[in-house]
Formats: sequence, structure tokens, C-alpha cells
Amino acid sequence: MKFRVRDYSAEEAAYALPRVRTHDHPLAARPPSHKVNVADHEKGAFYDPLREPSENLEVYKQDVNIHETVTRCRPRETVQLSVREWAAFKRSLTQKFPFNQTISISSVSLVSDAVVRSGKDKSLSSLHLEELDDPQKFAKEEVKVITRQEYVSRLHELKDEIGRAWRTDDRVTSLKLSIKVARLLMDTSVLQFYPTLVILVTDVLDMLGNLVWERIKRKAEYADDGTSVCCLPENFKASDICHDAKETCINWFNKIGSIHELLPRIYLELAILRCWHFLQDNSLGILERLTMMIRGLADPLASAYCRLYMARCAQTLPLCDTGYLIASISDITILLKRILSRNGSNHENIHENKKLLMTLLDPTIEWIVKCIVKNACQVDEILAGRDLWRNVSKLTGDVPCVSIVLHHLLKELPSEIVNINALEIVQLIEYSKDISLDQYLNYRLLGLKLCDSRPTMDSVDIILDKVFQVVCQYGELDEYLKVADAYLDIVLQCQMGKYLTDILDGVSMRASSKGVTENEFGSLQSILIKILIHFTDLEDAFALNHFMEILDVMHGSSRNMVNRHILIKATRGSYIHDATIIGLLFEISQALHDGMDFSSIRDDDHQQTGRLISYFVSMVDFGADLERHLAFLVECRAAFGSINELKETLVHSSNYLAIKAIKVSKEQFLGFVKSCIAFNEVTIPSVAAIIGRMNLYLETSEVALLGGLFSHTDGLIESAISTLQSLDIIDGSRLLIDAHGILSSTRKLCSFLVMVPGNSEQGIGYTPRKILSLFNSQSWITPELRIKMFCAIVSLAATISQNKLPYHSSSIEVVGNDQLFLGEPSYLEEILSISSFILENLVVGIEQEPSAVARGKLALEACNCIISSFEGSEEISLICSKLTAIAKSCLNVNNKYLQSTLNLVDKHLSTHTKDLPSISI
Repeated sequence: MKFRVRDYSAEEAAYALPRVRTHDHPLAARPPSHKVNVADHEKGAFYDPLREPSENLEVYKQDVNIHETVTRCRPRETVQLSVREWAAFKRSLTQKFPFNQTISISSVSLVSDAVVRSGKDKSLSSLHLEELDDPQKFAKEEVKVITRQEYVSRLHELKDEIGRAWRTDDRVTSLKLSIKVARLLMDTSVLQFYPTLVILVTDVLDMLGNLVWERIKRKAEYADDGTSVCCLPENFKASDICHDAKETCINWFNKIGSIHELLPRIYLELAILRCWHFLQDNSLGILERLTMMIRGLADPLASAYCRLYMARCAQTLPLCDTGYLIASISDITILLKRILSRNGSNHENIHENKKLLMTLLDPTIEWIVKCIVKNACQVDEILAGRDLWRNVSKLTGDVPCVSIVLHHLLKELPSEIVNINALEIVQLIEYSKDISLDQYLNYRLLGLKLCDSRPTMDSVDIILDKVFQVVCQYGELDEYLKVADAYLDIVLQCQMGKYLTDILDGVSMRASSKGVTENEFGSLQSILIKILIHFTDLEDAFALNHFMEILDVMHGSSRNMVNRHILIKATRGSYIHDATIIGLLFEISQALHDGMDFSSIRDDDHQQTGRLISYFVSMVDFGADLERHLAFLVECRAAFGSINELKETLVHSSNYLAIKAIKVSKEQFLGFVKSCIAFNEVTIPSVAAIIGRMNLYLETSEVALLGGLFSHTDGLIESAISTLQSLDIIDGSRLLIDAHGILSSTRKLCSFLVMVPGNSEQGIGYTPRKILSLFNSQSWITPELRIKMFCAIVSLAATISQNKLPYHSSSIEVVGNDQLFLGEPSYLEEILSISSFILENLVVGIEQEPSAVARGKLALEACNCIISSFEGSEEISLICSKLTAIAKSCLNVNNKYLQSTLNLVDKHLSTHTKDLPSISI
């Protein structure tokens, strides 16, 4: 058996693919005249859609515009959108005003028996009908108490009764019970329960409205005998409705109009409001009439929620007018001003009642304003801002606007309109100071809107000056922070350093006098992060007055978030050279590390923090002061010992320093190189990942070899092999072993051994034999991994047997094995002995692989390795025959890998003779 003689340079030249310099980049833009067609793609021509000429882009834009025009919201889609919005609004309303207490109901009220039963043997509907016929009979009992759940259950029962009566064609009973339900809204004695009550009652009324609508629509589309007369289009006209259907519709409105109480009469008409579409095409007059009727409701809570339901029901009408909505908001504003102007002997209770009432009225204002802006934005002229702002101005006139109304107007108005009218809005906010809403919230909202649509430089200075004249008078840090944070983007974008200085001064002054609470950390975090993002250089942010002072008062998650942004900013550019900045970032990293609870924190946050600190350490560069840099790495190892990823970074950085020192002067910095390697030898054992630990040992051994430290090299290689020995069964369960990683690292070791000079005392085969022993003794080694490792060692043996190695160490002090052992018989005998042992066990090891396909591929891989390593002989021919036989039994006869291997075997082994000299072992 004899190794093949290889000429690596000649083989590389022979098998290298021909290279031709190209004149055009394959992704270069095509000339404008080039037209892409199907034929180009069928011919295999390269086509990159991202390089398409601009003229095709314009065509695409036109297609998009056409598509957008076609798919604009139709009336039905608009109604469906309103239904979804209304459902979400109802959920938020019930969550905002939870009520779990008992409810007291006076029996004198006409609504008491709707939810409180007074009989056991009579049905619910019978009791309701008796009360409708004789209301005075049920006005003699005392106050009754009912729980919220019982109240809700009664309403559900009423809803079922209304539906049951309707299905039996008893529509009179359905209407009477619906009136009964609507009367419940007349009782506002339990304020916090009223929003929930409105939701429950309007659900019942909505059901009745749908039933009435379907009945009239069916009368319009079908005759009495069920024959189809017509099919009403989506946007039908009143003229399309037959006389019989119109009579039924008029009858319903007449019955509702005869209800004595004003509030139930309004709610019932709103429930069937869209039925006016059967009678007339224009419903604006009806909405104006209902708006005037609601003004007759004296209770502010009842009137506001009635207007809310009107705005909801009007969404089903085919109109875009906002006049009734504007009038509704104006009426609510008048009510609010009356409430705010009330005085009493007990000022504290009066104040609390006002605050509660404002909170309850807030959702009604929010929904109505949302409807105003939504409907107004369908008109181009209003979208431009003129008419809409004129309508908003109508709400205030010469009287200051109520804060809560102004807040919702600002919240819903488009940013462009707010930008155009910013100065007028500032004046409105300045004069709208009442208990309905804290004034600073409106200033903050204005700032956020202006940031969405950056104001012109002519007005921004005036706006900021007016805002901060008021804001600077705030004594509370929380209010000051929220407003300053809202305007900070404008300050930074417009390069208005004066206001930035004033903001930081104001924060520092208030924080030092009253301290900082947990609620204020969020705003501080936002301010500092915005500053960090704005400045290109981290030093400019640190140089700002009070920046570091403000950072020092923060702690917890907010401090950690700012620290992260600082590290991201610091490591985003080039290497960090300034010693002062390095020290500051080290303290920040240490605070970030110490502030993380690694026992309970999520894995992704833990890893993100570790990566960030590791990246910072890798970006530090002390230049020529290598000793200081190594000392910095030692400090980092002590400070961030719980970050496993950092340990790998420390080893990489230490090896980088050693290489840097070797390039300058190996003799001068030999002691420093030894210090770097010693640092690594202490650090690497604490790395948790076994494959990572092995790779670090190999990396450090390469550095040691480059420095001519042969004893360190051998010791590090020994440690790398010993690392694999620690992989075994622990606590009765196998570790999750990365077989591919182990194979890759071990192959890397074999490649490195080509350069490492063999030890004359232990022999050239000491390390390969140790690897073989490891892969034959460990229980976790799979047959596939063992065979692939056998092939790697055979390739190593064939390589180091050459008179000229394919590569050498770049250090002239390192003498290669081809020079060290050239012509030494024992050298060749030892590596042939290792190869012979492998070949003897190769076939048996392959047969142990349970998977047939994997077994066949392993046989082919081993066969190719043997052919490329040895010259033809009877021994080699016999082994290859066994391997190919295994492959044929496991793989398809047409397998390309099998066919190519068989051809290679025939080519290299067919010409051998029995007289071929070989070395006997």
C-alpha cells in the first residue's frame, strides 16, 4: 500500500474553471429600449424586476391608481365598517365603566317592572302587558334592589320576548315591550351603570329596527301571496317603493310618534331611522328635527347618550352631511359649560360629581367627533382644511372651548389641518382650562399632531414660544415631561438648540426639587432616546447639559432601555478609541448587566443584552497600547462573567491583540503574546458550548503556532481533543449533540495538523491516534460520524506523506513536516500504520449504519477518499470492491454519485499490477 504522489499546484490549475472578465454587471439596468417579453424568459435570459426602467414604473403607478379608484368604499362597505367600529366602541365602553354593585329601583318609576318581577305565576310578557294597561297598579311598592347580573338577565329575557312575539306576528306586543325597554334609559340615578345600560338597551332596539326594516323591505319586494315583485337595488329610491310598503312604514312612525315620553319616542324612531329611506330620499330634515327634539331632554347624561345613538344610527343613511353632528357637539358643549359653572355649598362633592359626569360624557363626545371627521373627509374641499376648521370654530365662538371637546377634535382632525391652524389651536388650548380635562394633555396632543406633519419654520418658533411659556409654569414633572416629549421631535428636526437646552434645564430643575417617580421614567426614556437617535456622534449627546445627570436618576427597565440605545449608538460606527468614552460605556454596560435579572428574564432579552455588550467589547480599540487593551479584556471578564457569548468575544479579541503584536515585532512582544494565550487558556474552559470551546482552542493554537510557541500549541490541541471527551451520557440522558459541528471542528483540526510540526518524542501519529481513540471509544459517536472522521484522518495522512505540503505556516520559524522528516522511513511507516488500521475497520463501521441510503453514501465517500489517497494495489482494489458492492445494494443503480464513483474506480484501479511495490506493515 502506497500513498499517491500529489502535485497540488498542478491539480488546482487543471481543475479550475475558466474565468472571463465581464464588461457588464448582471444586475445592471437594461436600456430603455429593451422590452421584456415571454420569449426572453423562455430563453433563460436574466431578468431583474428591481432594475426595470422608470417608464414601466409609471405604468405600474397608473395601474395602482386605477385599482384604488375602483375599490373605494361603497355605501354598504361603509356601513359594515361602522358596525365593526361600533362593536369595538361598545366593548371599550363597558370595560371603561365596569359596575358590579347592586342597583336600587324605585317602584314609583314607570320603568321598574321592566327589570323587577312582581309575580311568580305569571309569565314575563303578561306582567309587562298588565303594567302597560294599568301603570298605577304597579306604583305602590317600595324601592327594590337588583344586582347588575339580574338586570342584564332581565334585558336578555325581554329581548327574547320581543323576538318571540314578532315571530308569532304579535307586533303590537313587540312594540310595547320595546317601549318598556327604552323607558329604562330615563333613569340616570346610577350614573356609572348608565353607559352599560345604554349598550344593553340599544342592542334590543337595534334588533327591533332590523325586524321592521326587513318587514317593510319584504313588502316592497314581494306580493301578499309571496310572489316576487322586484328586487330593490342597494341604492334604491323612494320612488321604487310600492304604496303598501310605504303605508306600513308610515304606520310604524305614527305608532312611535304617539309615545307619551320624549326619550323613548326618540330612541324608538332612531332604531328604525333608516326606514325613512322607504319614504324619502333626503333625510337631513329628519335629523335636524331629532336634534331639536333631543334638546328637550333635561338630563345631560341622557341627552348626551341619546345624541350618541343618533350619530350611530345616522351612519346607516346615505348622506355625508355633518350639520346635525356639529349641532350635537355644540349642544353638548353648552351642557358641559353649564355643568362646569355650577356651584354649591359642598365644593368638594360638587367637584367630584363634575369629574365623574365629565368622564361619563367623554365617550359620547369621542364618537360624535369621530363621525364628524369621518364624514367630512369624504369631501375634497373640507379635506383641504377650510370648511372643516370653520365648522370647528363654530363650536367655540367667542366663548372658550371646553377642554375635553377640544381634545377629541384635535385627536380626530388630520395632521395637515392641525398644522395649518396651529396658531389658532394654541390660542384655543390656552383659554380652555377647566376640570373636564387637564390642559397639558391638549398641548401634548397638539405637539404629536405637529410632529406627524412638520410645520413651516415661520410658524414653528411662534408655536413653541407660546407653548413653552405656559408649560414652563407647570410645577409637576410628569406634566412637563409629557408636553416636552411631544414637541422634542420638532425641536430636534428644526435644529432649535435653545428649546432643547430649556427642556433639559426644566427637567433637571423639577427632578432635583421633587424627585422622579416610576410614572415619569417612561417620558424620560423617550426624551433621552430621541436625543440619542438625533445626534450622529455620541459625544455630542453626552455633552448636553444635564444629559448624564438625568440618566443617573433613572433605574429599572427604562434605564436599561436607554443604556441599550447608547450602546447601539456607540457600536454603530467605527471602532471606539477615546479612553473616556470607553470608560463611560463600560460603566453603562455594567449597569445594564447588573440591572438584568438573568434568573427570570426572557431568553431573547438575555441574548440581546449579551450580544450588545459583546459587540461593544469587540469595538473597543486602544491602538498601540496593547497592554491596556488586554487589561480591559480582563476587566470585562470579571464584570460580565455571566454572559457566555462575551467569553468567546474576549478570546477573539485577545487573539487579535496577539496577532497584532506579532506583526509589529515577535521578539519585542513575545511576553505579551504569552499573556494573551494565558488569558485565553483561563477563559476558554468557562465557555458553555462545547463546539465553541473546541473552536476557540483551535483558534488560539493557531495564534500560538504563529508566534512560535510550540509547547502552547500542543497543549491547546490536547485541550481541544479533551473537550470532545467531555461529551457523554449525563444523568441517564444524552446531550443534544451537534454532530455536524463536531465533524467540522475535527476536520478543521486535521487541516491544522498539516502545518503543526510533529513531536519527535511522541511521534507524528500521536495526535491522529488520539483522535481515532476518541472516536472509537465514545458512546455518543454515530457510525456516520465515525466513518467521516476516518476519511478525514486518511486524507490527513495522505497529505503529510507528500514531499511538498500544500500549505505552510506564515511564520518562518515554523518548519513544516515535509522539511522536518523528509526521507525518514519511520515517519512514513507511522502514518501508513494509522491508515492501515482505518482501512481494516472501514467496511465494518459502514455496515453498522442503520439507514440504507446513508450507508450507501458513506461507502461511496470512503471509496472516493481511498482512491484519492492511495495508488492502485490489490489491497486497495479489494476494499473499493467491497465498498462499491455496499453502495450498489443500498442505492439505485442510476444514482449519479454511484455512477461517477464506479467510473473513478475503473479509471484508477484497472491498470494496477501485482508487482506494484508497497510497504509492508
